[in-house]
Amino acid sequence: MAAEPTSLQEAIVYFADPENCRDYVVRRRWPNGVVCPTCGCKDVIFLANQSRWQCRNKHSKRQFSLKTGTIYEDSPLGLDKWLTATWLVSNCKNGVSSCEIGRALNITQKTAWFMDHRIRFSLGMGQGNKLSGQVEVDETYIGGKARNMHTEDRKRKITGTGGKDKVAVMGILERGSKTVGGKVRTAVVGNTKKKTLQANVREHVLAGSALFTDALASYEGLDEFQHEVVDHAVEYVRGEVHTNGMENFWSLVKRGLRGTYVSVEPFHLFRYLDEQAFRYNNRVGFEDKDRFDLAVRQIVGKRLTWDQLTGKELEIQPAPIN
Repeated sequence: MAAEPTSLQEAIVYFADPENCRDYVVRRRWPNGVVCPTCGCKDVIFLANQSRWQCRNKHSKRQFSLKTGTIYEDSPLGLDKWLTATWLVSNCKNGVSSCEIGRALNITQKTAWFMDHRIRFSLGMGQGNKLSGQVEVDETYIGGKARNMHTEDRKRKITGTGGKDKVAVMGILERGSKTVGGKVRTAVVGNTKKKTLQANVREHVLAGSALFTDALASYEGLDEFQHEVVDHAVEYVRGEVHTNGMENFWSLVKRGLRGTYVSVEPFHLFRYLDEQAFRYNNRVGFEDKDRFDLAVRQIVGKRLTWDQLTGKELEIQPAPIN
């Protein structure tokens, strides 16, 4: 058996072999042996001529493939294309556009766009435990720059100043160390009012933690935390009191949105945030192969259909990870 890939070039060659694709995913999905995704039975047989398994228990879904119960389900594309696309999305620092994926894999841009969103959906994590220690909280607005728009577009899209006509997003960062990087969580929020922002802080941050924010009035009253404020009109850093970590993350997000994706609908913005958060949270101590390995382990139990993606059908969110 060939050694598992450690670079994109090796991944393309390695996953060109269907057996390598199957073996790689099986080791991540079923480390203790193949299990029927319907009934959980381990008594299954492999049908080599169909590249599928069949459960010995009698039920309506006895036969299943590697794609069954994953983000790849019902896709006519081979695992070689799916795994290569997953490698690119999970490792390209500023993201990779559907146009580029389409050219690289010789598929249409529409198909690549659907693939990208399904992969982003798998990268999203559940709520998990509350963040603690030293925690930075910051909000920003995401939207087009007026100076980059044609006059007619500017008149139509920009009807006010500041955050008007833009999407408000919020980020919470638990600081780490040089050996264990910080962890960030993001959310698209309806507004930056006190009720909205403080509810998110209390939901995700453990009471008693050291909390660092800017001087936005919406953060006033978080008395259950060791709350310190840095007023950017006066200073950006006061000892350990700053929000530079979150601002660094926002710069990465905006660089990807403006330089790579160019145009993102607010309806889909949260998935792009999930993608960037995945790479950010798994940057310290992770090589490309490690991020890819983690991404492949997260494909199970998640499904995103075209109708859900385009808003024609309610999207079913995966259960939170505790």
